[in-house]
Amino acid sequence: MGDIVTMKVKEGGGPSSLKCPMLTTTNYTVWAMRIKVLLRVHKVWDVVESEPDHGEKNDMAIALIFQSIPETLNLQVGDLDTAKKVCDAIKSRHMGADRVREARLQMLMAEFDRLRMKDTDTIDDFVGKISEISSKSSALGETIEGTKLVKKFLSSLPRKKYIHIVASLEQVLDLKITSFEDIIGRLKTYEEKVAEEE
Repeated sequence: MGDIVTMKVKEGGGPSSLKCPMLTTTNYTVWAMRIKVLLRVHKVWDVVESEPDHGEKNDMAIALIFQSIPETLNLQVGDLDTAKKVCDAIKSRHMGADRVREARLQMLMAEFDRLRMKDTDTIDDFVGKISEISSKSSALGETIEGTKLVKKFLSSLPRKKYIHIVASLEQVLDLKITSFEDIIGRLKTYEEKVAEEE
């Protein structure tokens, strides 16, 4: 199901290939991000955003989208005449109505609240889990603020292993303005130093 679609692009020289994953029932969020980049590279994203029927640009956008969706979905959206309508139809099929979206958001937020770093996880493992929930939430229209990510991250670390660095960071930094990336960098540095000591 995770087929890769390869596209050749010639821009001022030799060909380079861009890969976009085939849309499946479970990868809509990532697929949507990648198709947006692919359409931008081909300079046709604007027809998806504004829906003017620019002839060739619209056709190019539809062709690229159709290359990365399953045949059954091609049949469902094949009659639509603009790239925007095609994208909106795909999004509504995968994101669902408002009630479904709200239910998914509630489940994501509950998962976010329950999330704790295991003793066996690395900082990268745990950051990956938080980032995944954050990007899924953004795709559903709810952005988790950086300060909330920082607080969640620090409060979810195993106390035995990280109590000293968390206490130091809380004393030294203003967590309301410190970025999530900055905290991750500091914790990764600490994790590496502890690993060297051990």
